[in-house]
Amino acid sequence: MTRIAAPGWVEHVMWWHVYPLGFLGADTTGGDRSAHRTLADIEPWLEYVLELGLNGVVLAPIFESETHGYDTVDYYRIDARLGDERDFDGLIAAAHARGIRVLLDGVFNHVGRGFVAPESYPPASDLVQHAADGSLVPFEGHDALVTLDHADDRVADLVVDVMTYWLGRGVDGWRLDAAYAVPSEFWAHVLPRVRALYPDAYLMGEYLHGDYPALVRAGALDSATQYELWQAIWHSIADANFFELDWALRRHDEFLAVFTPYTFIGNHDVTRIASQIADPRHHAHAVVLLMTLGGTPAVYYGDERGERAVKEQRAGGDDGIRPAYPVGPDAFGDDRGEVFRLHQELIGLRRRHAWLTAATSHTISLTNTQYVFEVSAGSSRLLVALNLDDRELDVPTAAESLRAGDATRSAGVWRVRPHAWAILE
Repeated sequence: MTRIAAPGWVEHVMWWHVYPLGFLGADTTGGDRSAHRTLADIEPWLEYVLELGLNGVVLAPIFESETHGYDTVDYYRIDARLGDERDFDGLIAAAHARGIRVLLDGVFNHVGRGFVAPESYPPASDLVQHAADGSLVPFEGHDALVTLDHADDRVADLVVDVMTYWLGRGVDGWRLDAAYAVPSEFWAHVLPRVRALYPDAYLMGEYLHGDYPALVRAGALDSATQYELWQAIWHSIADANFFELDWALRRHDEFLAVFTPYTFIGNHDVTRIASQIADPRHHAHAVVLLMTLGGTPAVYYGDERGERAVKEQRAGGDDGIRPAYPVGPDAFGDDRGEVFRLHQELIGLRRRHAWLTAATSHTISLTNTQYVFEVSAGSSRLLVALNLDDRELDVPTAAESLRAGDATRSAGVWRVRPHAWAILE
């Protein structure tokens, strides 16, 4: 079966994922609708993105919404708390002038209760799902979120129109929020129509679990979020159980045979990686995995600084993981910090080994606390050694060079220090 090929530029992109309403300090309760800072205030951060070594920005919802951005009321208008279309156009132009791609977050599974359909469409009440008793169908029990009727061709027409409108304004693709909740038949009806007009657009769906290859293929998508890998990375390190990670990498290789997954160790919906992993000596191991495994990696803003925050199951429980950033990166000073430099180093390594996007892995040695595996694509290969143990990790190998990490070589054996890691070639 033919492998799904995303647009060629996607092979070379690595993302910085930003939640604009939080990043810019907007009131996400919906009480204060004014724009204290706008999308234009993200522009000074574009040089920071390049300094980090990334070349793409994923923007969480920016359309007019009632509170947190995922309760859309108008798909064609920039949220007033983020400025206006001029701010948007300026940001897109500034990003593209620097060779930075921009991905928008499309919330097409559900809308806010105040959603207003465009004049050329039926009333909003005709485009959403109704239960047998006539009540609106909420999304996953959230009463403020109303599920669109994906069996209605007019909803498909609306989504095609919205996606192509903003692609026409310069964005490079879409992250399709809660794609898992939308029938694959809907995406299969919508996305080819979008691609017919914008064949270079990257169309990636949010899927939490399941048969990712089948879902991507059935929905005519380019990729899917690799939540299984995210779970395995943080959990195997936090619990000192590399067997869990090894099992997940076998699955990951199966996915890579069909498409290139969107990989991450943090996003706007989950507890920070630095809070998930209790031992700070092991935080770097997660970044090593993100930047050496196959996929299209994304860094969630703040993770490059080692920020900590816990997602809480309550109203406003996401606020901690969606913080405001300063007006510009100069506020951080000239010294970006150790975690930033680690990201720079590993992103740079991935740039120099561009084949890692398609790399699969092979286990060399495995215990609960020590893991050595090889990543390869064609004749290119690297050896990755991760040590969570109080003992040194011995790696007998013909590898001659330490590309990153903390290890010494003697008599054909590389020794990785306790609680350290190494990348060998």
